[in-house]
Amino acid sequence: MQKRALVVGLGIAGMSAAIGLRRAGWTPVIIERAAERRTGGYFIFLFPEGRQAAADLGIADHLHTRNPAWKEGGNTWALDRRGNPKPELGFLDQPGPAAVLRGDIEAALWQSITDDGVEDPVEVRFATTPIEIIQGVDGVQVLLENAGSGAQYRETFDLVVGADGLRSTVRRMVFGPDEDYMTDWNAMVCAFQLKEHVPSFAPTDTVVVPRAKRAAWVFGFADHAPTTLLTYRTDDIQKQFSGSRIEQLRSVYSGMDDPVVRHILDSLADAPDVLFDSVHQVKMPRWSSGWVVLLGDAAWCLTTYSGMGASASLCGGAALGKAMQEHPDDLDDALNAWETGLRPFITEQQRTAKIKQQRFVPSSKPAAALRAFVLGVARRIIHRRLVAESSERPAPVVSGTAR
Repeated sequence: MQKRALVVGLGIAGMSAAIGLRRAGWTPVIIERAAERRTGGYFIFLFPEGRQAAADLGIADHLHTRNPAWKEGGNTWALDRRGNPKPELGFLDQPGPAAVLRGDIEAALWQSITDDGVEDPVEVRFATTPIEIIQGVDGVQVLLENAGSGAQYRETFDLVVGADGLRSTVRRMVFGPDEDYMTDWNAMVCAFQLKEHVPSFAPTDTVVVPRAKRAAWVFGFADHAPTTLLTYRTDDIQKQFSGSRIEQLRSVYSGMDDPVVRHILDSLADAPDVLFDSVHQVKMPRWSSGWVVLLGDAAWCLTTYSGMGASASLCGGAALGKAMQEHPDDLDDALNAWETGLRPFITEQQRTAKIKQQRFVPSSKPAAALRAFVLGVARRIIHRRLVAESSERPAPVVSGTAR
């Protein structure tokens, strides 16, 4: 009789875990708080670790990447204080990362769990949340609630996977309150899709306005409207959630009278799907307890600045499935092996995220000057190599089917 796992959350971490468990012979059931699957989303870098995990999960052929063709002058521009664009080292100037939307990864995962030639696709229940989790000797009993009807019912599972994000319900129920694990970074992010690029820039350009304690980014794609990221540092997180989000951001970015910031703020009112949230890392001494395990942001949230959140979630799901395959008869051994193998990678990504934050939003004017100097030197070195290789280097191929 196959073991059953309840996966809480239909994001990248949740679907990755479901696929990994299914490959290990389990029967996963996914529940999702939302009434339907979310699509779209903001810019994501998928690094080699994430691409390998996508291959391990069998979704690589479904994954649509959007890297712009590299231009000799570069694809990334930074605006100085006079609004003049200067070439800057872009994230995609280095070999390895793929440009994708969050929705591109989720679409590839969704195709695998629902329509991948399997006899039994993964069961997904929308508008459903866990109300109570009770661990027993032989499994875990979960009280579930349907948001539409209000009906509650109990089911027993051999494993519960909490993949329900930064403010995880599963984590609070089983491990304790958010404040025990969420570290404050005194920073905010706002990300959404733009209808069109900033005037005077090419559709594939990335544009950044990096100032002390506040910055604005626009990410260009090969075949999709750009997305944007506003991020700033603040000593009063609670204040950021009071009143109108638009007015709050206009206040924060007052004085930055450049075309990029104006375009972003003017576009915010009509954006259909906006992420506006505070920045936190999640740090836990252990990611599992009995029959319950956490995955993705619920377990280790790396922050937007790490650039590795999606890759780490894919790695976590693939590694969980592998551990279950290698230890089919002992859940404790499987979870111990999974965490032992994955934790060094996660710890390193959490450690370097603070350094990477300086690239996204410098902490001071000296930090902004140092950022510009370091990226300038690196750009000259890398671009000389890329120019030398450009005659032999084929143009990037957009993979998958556009969505």
